[in-house]
Amino acid sequence: MLNEALLFLLDVLLQPFAALLLLRFHLQWLRAPLRNPIGEFIMVLTDFVVLRVRRFVPSVRGFDSATLLLALLVEMLYLTALLWVLDTPAQGFLLPGLLLLSIVKLLKISLYLLMAAVFAQAILSWVNPYSPVAPLLTAITWRFLQPLRRIVPVLGSVDLSALLLLIICQLILIVPIRALENIALGLL
Repeated sequence: MLNEALLFLLDVLLQPFAALLLLRFHLQWLRAPLRNPIGEFIMVLTDFVVLRVRRFVPSVRGFDSATLLLALLVEMLYLTALLWVLDTPAQGFLLPGLLLLSIVKLLKISLYLLMAAVFAQAILSWVNPYSPVAPLLTAITWRFLQPLRRIVPVLGSVDLSALLLLIICQLILIVPIRALENIALGLL
């Protein structure tokens, strides 16, 4: 019963914080406007640690490496605590396996964030296309949807490129991400 409570706390506190840090990294990478409710929320929740780490970890080629490093460290901390709570015996190379599994989990979270942005953008386009969040969602999805829009024609007034992107993301999650996850778990 105590293990279930600890697992719940890990899933509620550490995993979403890693996702927020990763989303902050992606928003800065994609040059998304952060002057909206979601952008400001992310900045407020992550500034306390990101600004401190930026003093020691410089940006690399314009990428916010401090935020990405923090997301990786939080994910590694989450997985370490998860293995400890589940009392999983380490049989292989713990640190390389943990590092690879953390990277794979961050890739997985990135795909889920992209899928959520595509889904939210599709719903907002029907309900309220002029929402303050719309430019943020457009900045996230445009780079991925634009090449697909050249391939998939608009049928009537329905743009199927979002559906195609969701299918591609699901296939990436099923085949290469799952294979990498199995390799990483094999190292533990």
